[in-house]
Amino acid sequence: MKKEHKRIQTFLFIVGVLLILITYFYYPYKNISLVEKDIEENVPPISDDLSDGTTSFVSLEYKGLYDLDKTFVVKSEKAHINENNPDIVYMINMHVILYLSDGRVVNILSDKGTYNKASYDCFFEQNVKASDGETEIFSENLELLGDKSVVKIYNNVIVNYPTGSFLQADNVDYNFETKYFKVSMFDDKRIKMKVLNE
Repeated sequence: MKKEHKRIQTFLFIVGVLLILITYFYYPYKNISLVEKDIEENVPPISDDLSDGTTSFVSLEYKGLYDLDKTFVVKSEKAHINENNPDIVYMINMHVILYLSDGRVVNILSDKGTYNKASYDCFFEQNVKASDGETEIFSENLELLGDKSVVKIYNNVIVNYPTGSFLQADNVDYNFETKYFKVSMFDDKRIKMKVLNE
């Protein structure tokens, strides 16, 4: 009878160890690969220019997850990919939608930009506008990096607050989740900043 109990205990111990190994070592990697597969590419090509290795698209859309639980969408009216660097998508009328954990939705638009399909990095250029429904940000450049929670905004930055006040600066790092920002200059000169109440 004692041998039977030892066998059962040994079997249960081995099953327990296997469950722990699967839970902490196998499952997180499986989950990450599922997230990577979850990114959809809605890319109807309109032309393949074989002379320069460029493929063009209209109404391009990518969907995916960041931080494992928040969705994002990257869209553009027109785009192209060069076969020499297929992870970079060059976009015209770029639009990114971020769904934040508190339910707010951030929309970032620009005349042009690039999206890196591998790293999720987005670079916006010309007439950039970002809004979370309350705060509005205008600039000429905005960088949204997939591995950082802060966006880098520079060149003619204006931040409008729902209170009616606004900030004008050269360079701003802004966190949409916490609504905190850091204002700086491109070099070590004194900060040029105006905060005005209307």
